[in-house]
Amino acid sequence: MELGIGIGWRPEIADTVEALPGIDWVEAVAENLCTDHLPDSLVRLRARGVTVVPHGVSLGLGGADRPDPARLADLAARALLLGTPLVTEHIAFVRAGGPRTASPRLEAGHLLPVPRTWEALDVLCENVRIAQDSLPVPLALENIAALISWPGEELTEGQFLAELVERTGVRLLIDVANLHTNHVNRGEDPAKALDELPVEAIAYVHVAGGIEKDGVWHDTHAHPVTRPVLDVLAELRSRIAPPGVLLERDDDFPPAEELAGELTAVRATLEAAGKDRSRSTSEAEVSGHGGVAPAAYPVGSADDTGTAADDTTTAATGTRATDTGVAVDGARDRVAVAQTALLSALVAGTPAPEGFDHRRLGVQSRALAAKRADVVAKVAPELPGILGDGYRNAFLSYARTRPMSAGYRRDALDFAEQLLITGRPADDAARRRLTHWWQDRAAARPPRRTTRLVRAARAAIAGR
Repeated sequence: MELGIGIGWRPEIADTVEALPGIDWVEAVAENLCTDHLPDSLVRLRARGVTVVPHGVSLGLGGADRPDPARLADLAARALLLGTPLVTEHIAFVRAGGPRTASPRLEAGHLLPVPRTWEALDVLCENVRIAQDSLPVPLALENIAALISWPGEELTEGQFLAELVERTGVRLLIDVANLHTNHVNRGEDPAKALDELPVEAIAYVHVAGGIEKDGVWHDTHAHPVTRPVLDVLAELRSRIAPPGVLLERDDDFPPAEELAGELTAVRATLEAAGKDRSRSTSEAEVSGHGGVAPAAYPVGSADDTGTAADDTTTAATGTRATDTGVAVDGARDRVAVAQTALLSALVAGTPAPEGFDHRRLGVQSRALAAKRADVVAKVAPELPGILGDGYRNAFLSYARTRPMSAGYRRDALDFAEQLLITGRPADDAARRRLTHWWQDRAAARPPRRTTRLVRAARAAIAGR
């Protein structure tokens, strides 16, 4: 299906998105939509014939456990409500721990990379098939950005994606900003990845902005799209005309003119690369050569490409026993242990697993805590209002020893609970406000409610 040029729909810019010219379709974060009714803005867009694609972020298809049936049912309900031609998710894990590892369940609150190993691929493929069987429309999966690399990886990103498509028939959502991120952070060549993956399986493309700090690229979705990201888009367009291209922006939203300018830059990049491809194809036909030389990033050697293709073909033709019965169950257990050890190091301060770059783990850990603080401030804006300038430091201190075990709203309640247990904030008026906020939102007998908390709440109320 041809989607055209689109933009990520977010409630904060709903009016802007409706007014932008030349928008063929939009993408909405699935978890931000109800399963039984749509925001008025999306209703109006659909009435105009604008396609809306739900983009999931919480399935964790790369995790060790099979997909949660309730999450799949919710995603399916949103797909039916929107009348969408497809749904999308990520090649990532977002939680770990639990019964397989006899450890507490941990939530990352973020998309984390799957190890590119055969065992992790076996698990991913089975999870993808389960998801495909549960959804009413086709599924496309997105490559993610990563700050860290798993030790002992056996496949490149392109090989991993190619094998996934070969085994499951899933479509791909290629994020060119994420390819650039992995180029900066992990030394991976975007052109090589594009050479190795099956570009004909691409459902659509993401373009987004980020920022570089101390040699690390952060895929923020809160900064303008940079020239290197557009160069990767041109690389992709030199190989295929993607059915759709979408501009993502999740935070620090600029004025409508700036968003329109970024969309213009995307269109111009696609048009220029398309002309270059047509010209190169014509020249190749005249000279008798068929290849099109990439424009922005150097491609690996012919020997490298050939070896990768041979390895993938060998695996795809069945010389390796994959994703069957007991073998996958054993792989799930081993993947569970590895992912739990990594996530625990990132969010609970446990020792770093062997083989990881400790400095990069520290960067990722701080980024996860900062994201938690930002999201909690959005879902519970009263907390920074009550705590003032002390909110962020207090939350980051809390996050260092308190991993997230459920969603962000539960995280906000747990944070407030912990402050009250320890007699904070010091200001009596602020503590009374926090006590009322917590009591209004917590259940009558909330999880982990302690005698100390009850006493603190009563004391705060008595002191009014």
